[in-house]
Amino acid sequence: MHRLTLPLFTTAALLTGNAHAARPMNTDDARIVDAKACQVESWVKRPKGHTEFWALPACNFSGNLELTMGGALTHRDGGTHTSAQLLQGKTLFKPLQANGWGLGLAAGMQRDPGTEAGGGHDLYAYVPASFSWNDDAVVLHTNTGWLREQGQRRNRFTWGLGTEIQLHGRTWLMAETYGQGSDKPLVQLGLRHWLVPERVQIDATYGNRIGAGSQRWFSLGLRLLTPAFLP
Repeated sequence: MHRLTLPLFTTAALLTGNAHAARPMNTDDARIVDAKACQVESWVKRPKGHTEFWALPACNFSGNLELTMGGALTHRDGGTHTSAQLLQGKTLFKPLQANGWGLGLAAGMQRDPGTEAGGGHDLYAYVPASFSWNDDAVVLHTNTGWLREQGQRRNRFTWGLGTEIQLHGRTWLMAETYGQGSDKPLVQLGLRHWLVPERVQIDATYGNRIGAGSQRWFSLGLRLLTPAFLP
């Protein structure tokens, strides 16, 4: 989100379907998909030794509740298998506005079908807070949360800190660090570009764990957003 070596919370889940700081960031923002609209975030991620294919559709049916359901397939030499499943809800207490701040709450359930994951469905919740400057040209996001690892039967603190900076027109720079418990943090740097403003976005990232060069990864993503169409 690392999406196989970390629980989904620190990957997509911070991941997940949100309106603007979604792909390519893992750190979530205090925004949701527009009312009565949907989005699909998809990407290919290449850590060492395997390739991951992700898809996270999300819709906002009621106006202030974004629902995300999706997962990942992982390809190794031995074949392709389902490696992640996720269901999440997200709401806002204060929507983020330009030159202001926003606050929300997200909670969900995640599952890694692999036997090495320990079994069970992990539960998580986190609070995304966002702060905007210079008419949204610079936005800072923070996440603090909780993760219940059912397989290990333990609770863990989760966190994220990220920023998005408008470089020029439709192109943005993303930088973040995030992690859980006492584990060494992960860092990620990426670019986002709107092919069609607010409708079609592409992105690319590079990431690694601090002090662990063997855990680096690359990703390429595509994000599609619809206008309002739901009844």
